[in-house]
Amino acid sequence: MSDRGSLLAQPLRPPSAGRVLLYLGLFVLGAVVGAAGSLVQAGWFPGGLLLALAGEAGLCLGGGWAVRGRGGAVAPAAGWIVAVILLTASRPEGDFLFGAGGGSYLFLLGGMAVAVICATIGQGRQPGGGDVRLGK
Repeated sequence: MSDRGSLLAQPLRPPSAGRVLLYLGLFVLGAVVGAAGSLVQAGWFPGGLLLALAGEAGLCLGGGWAVRGRGGAVAPAAGWIVAVILLTASRPEGDFLFGAGGGSYLFLLGGMAVAVICATIGQGRQPGGGDVRLGK
């Protein structure tokens, strides 16, 4: 048994500066992947849509693996969602990036589903120490 006690009983500490920069970098990368994906999915419809969603999934899962926690998957997903939502808004001139086609809706809804799935699958924080089996 660990001498530190339960993970929930540990005091909260602010993250280190390196971890904050890593989360910020993942957020910006998520925004870049969202902007690039919005262009690619419309350019090469079936393949571009799959490529854009696979890029987002790879970034979210890779971020979770790099940080070793769900926050690493949530940061790029949040950046992706912010960028895509900002790109859906029309400008006063009437310009917009997304058309009213089915591919755009698949990209928006599919990307949000991929973000939720990757954040759910991402590694959670595990307490330190060896593995413990009950009843031993």
